[in-house]
Amino acid sequence: MRPIFAFVGLIALLACGTPDLDDPKLSDEKLNLEEFFDGRSVAYGQFQDVLGRVQRRFKVNIEGDWNGETLVLDERFSYSDGSTERRVWTLTKTGADSWSGTAPGVQGKAVGLESGDTFNWKYTIDLPKASGSGTLRVSFDDWMWLLEDGRLLNRAFMRQSGIKVGEATIFFEKK
Repeated sequence: MRPIFAFVGLIALLACGTPDLDDPKLSDEKLNLEEFFDGRSVAYGQFQDVLGRVQRRFKVNIEGDWNGETLVLDERFSYSDGSTERRVWTLTKTGADSWSGTAPGVQGKAVGLESGDTFNWKYTIDLPKASGSGTLRVSFDDWMWLLEDGRLLNRAFMRQSGIKVGEATIFFEKK
């Protein structure tokens, strides 16, 4: 019986909740994605596996261009192991607080909603494996919170085939 309880406990732990757009706001700030990412920004982050172990660190230089309808984000990743990656997102504002977007490897469209100081971005993407051979299909549930002084905090909950595989923590700074 003990292994069954341990397994059920592990499943319950892995299914822990994520933020919600209806959560109480901690500031009166309003995040406008197009304002924050228009121009240059830099991000620093790390990926933790499901057990919380840091597996990879990275820096991202971002060039954003908002033309009034679409926001193009040119992201250039530099990983702690020396590898690099480039991803270009094209985001379209679909409503007062809603977005859709595409990037190479994204399955279908990414969708996002702004609410006060918070932005939630959901998508599934094929990411290159750290080994350099092949890709992994991962679903992201990204949560961003506008902080003071041109800063943005991001927690990205990652799942593969519906099972939590890890989390990325990222800190953005507007330049």
